[in-house]
Amino acid sequence: MPPIFEITHKDICGRVGRLETPHGIIETPAIMPVVNPNIQTLKPAELRKLGADIIITNSYIIFRKPELAARARSYGLHSLLGFDGPIMTDSGSYQLSVYGEVEVNNEQIVKFQQEIGSDIGVPLDIPTPPDVSRGRAESELGITIKRAEEALELKKYMLLAAPVQGSTYPDLREQAAWQLGKSGFDVYPLGAVVPLMESYRYSDLADVIVASKKGLPPSAPVHLFGAGHPMMFSLAVALGCDLFDSASYALYAKEGRYMTVRGTYHVDKLQYLPCSCPVCASNDAGELINSEKRVELLARHNLYVTFAEMREVKQAIKEGSLWELVEQRCRAHPRLLDGLKRMLSHSDWLERFQPVPVSTFFYSGPESSHRPEVARYRKKLKNFDLKGKVLIRTHRLAGEGDFDRVLDFKPPFGAYPPELKETYPFNAEVTDEPDYESLTVALQNTLELIELNPDAEFTFACGREHPLMARIAQKARLVDVQE
Repeated sequence: MPPIFEITHKDICGRVGRLETPHGIIETPAIMPVVNPNIQTLKPAELRKLGADIIITNSYIIFRKPELAARARSYGLHSLLGFDGPIMTDSGSYQLSVYGEVEVNNEQIVKFQQEIGSDIGVPLDIPTPPDVSRGRAESELGITIKRAEEALELKKYMLLAAPVQGSTYPDLREQAAWQLGKSGFDVYPLGAVVPLMESYRYSDLADVIVASKKGLPPSAPVHLFGAGHPMMFSLAVALGCDLFDSASYALYAKEGRYMTVRGTYHVDKLQYLPCSCPVCASNDAGELINSEKRVELLARHNLYVTFAEMREVKQAIKEGSLWELVEQRCRAHPRLLDGLKRMLSHSDWLERFQPVPVSTFFYSGPESSHRPEVARYRKKLKNFDLKGKVLIRTHRLAGEGDFDRVLDFKPPFGAYPPELKETYPFNAEVTDEPDYESLTVALQNTLELIELNPDAEFTFACGREHPLMARIAQKARLVDVQE
């Protein structure tokens, strides 16, 4: 019987949920700090105190080291690491991607993960990198699916993750997700995406996530392998990812790198610490730079920032403001903005999952013009049945009594009934001077509305300059807003 993944709140494709594991319930979205069994910058028990409800470690590293393997078999994984919460284990696929081979087969590593008491185990999948030939991607995907199905037959009490591979071929990702999703695995990691994030290819990452989500059951928990920088959490969660993992908090600390939601700084170049976590509140920049415990302190800071951002994301989901957070965060880097734009190219798909928020629509920039709410309203234009004289206005005008129907005009939506002015999304907070993108979308919607109602005689009082005004003038009477 699969574990219960209960979704309690939703916004866009993001959700706050509760995933049951043998060692407790995880609230998602959640970040899983990576713990190296050999080298630990921070002890797992300390990670627990800092806010980690779940961690992830590498079962292959434990398997290969006789002393660690013996202790894990005798006392269990949780005792070995000193962590009393849920633990996910990877299978050695990372080492396979780096070195080309590993000293274990799929059956051995799956059985070993169960034997040592892993809460969530992973088969030995083939992590196909981006941009390989389609033939290679298909061949390695076939091996991954075969190994996942083999692992499912070996499964006992451990939750089993089925990695979704397919390189940068969206159709292969969707196909793999569909085939694995119908088999009833417990968690679905999206694999081999680290190279995309390392090269800031967030637009390609968005395509990978959307393609995989299209193939998976809507209720399936999705894990984005290797995604641990807080600047991209909101985007990935908005696309439907629930679990994240990364060793970045520790690796960055060793390199003297200081995380923020706006990016990463080299700590040696900081004159001030732009954070109020316990580490930054107790040290100034000079003290942190020269501290004998610099690596440990930086790792702590990086984790504080990481957990704080995930809480920010969850709060945004609960109050229905995830879009605004995504748009703010994606302006931290041009490539993240590319990711947001690519995400918005999937607005028709996103609109199927976007609940009606309880918060106000805040216009944050050109990207807001393509939010699912705008796409949803455009689909509803066909529901209008307008006849007689119709006025579309930006504000109240004299002589409105001469018209049979009056509609308000508000970018980026276009024309809408004024009776809905105080309802979502028409109660949107927008700029007094709409930008070109917002006005374009609004005028496109207005033109479509006019074309859908050929029996009505339209008057459009807008007073804006835009190329689309010439097309509207062919179908409606234009008047100056002062008229």
